[in-house]
Amino acid sequence: MTIQTDYGVVEYEAKDLFIFSDGIFGFPKLTKYLLLCLNEGDDSMLLMLSTEDSKVEFALINPFLLCPDYSPALSPEELACLEAKDNSELSYYSICVVKENYLENTVNLKCPLVINPQTRRGIQVILENSSYGHRHELRSFPTIANSTNGDETSC
Repeated sequence: MTIQTDYGVVEYEAKDLFIFSDGIFGFPKLTKYLLLCLNEGDDSMLLMLSTEDSKVEFALINPFLLCPDYSPALSPEELACLEAKDNSELSYYSICVVKENYLENTVNLKCPLVINPQTRRGIQVILENSSYGHRHELRSFPTIANSTNGDETSC
């Protein structure tokens, strides 16, 4: 199968898809996605493409790179949905909002995408009872702030 993207044609097979049965917030009917590494062999930043609507794509980042003490907690129901026994089996990604002025880019730590790499199933969760927000400026993280001369803040 192929999908036409802004970056060219991407070939894939059904086994390459990640399934989000409930969709992503704002896109409940789109359930099949491809995850593409932006750098070969490095899954810290990904591009997630909908195979059902090629205009829908998300920039994802591993939240632990930005906030090493990030501690999402899933409910037993969420773990069951992902067919996982605990968090150690799962991968977490935060959606980035990319702005024209890169200094205004934000990341959503409150509602990560959680993926079971073994089953290729994913869900988006809302981390209840957490202090994480929906719009953390990327430049507010120490690792990013040092490279952009922004103000440093913690998670």
